[in-house]
Amino acid sequence: MKIKHVLFALAAAGLAAGACAQAKPEDQIKLRKAGYAFMSWNMGKIKQQVIDNPGSFNKDQVLAAANVIAATANSGMGALYGPGTDKDAGSQKTRVKPEFFQQPDEVKKLAVAFIKEANELQKVAMTGDAAAIKAQFGKTGESCKACHDKFRKDE
Repeated sequence: MKIKHVLFALAAAGLAAGACAQAKPEDQIKLRKAGYAFMSWNMGKIKQQVIDNPGSFNKDQVLAAANVIAATANSGMGALYGPGTDKDAGSQKTRVKPEFFQQPDEVKKLAVAFIKEANELQKVAMTGDAAAIKAQFGKTGESCKACHDKFRKDE
């Protein structure tokens, strides 16, 4: 079953890469910012329910948010870092450091780690175990932070 998921993810990434290669750099930056903003909003929904206000825990809402995070992680957003997206383009500003484009092996390592943690968050969310979700949420957040610390400019 895992092989099917990997093959599907690779095929989806290839299709996304082809489609995004045709998008203007300005549009690629806009799309990736929207994707990360939506994912961040969903991370916030989980944080609210397992850290900030655990009494509000709702398994279905947490699972829905975890599904979005995993789907976004597996969506092939790497294709939105095409040529010309290493700097501001049109009306879109980027917070990506130039090192992101110069260190593809490190980017890949961080991306793979994030995808792994996001997929695990989805899996743990299916159990409805708030304590386990909280622990995995922390690991997922740390994988986000690792990339931010290395490759995101401060505003």
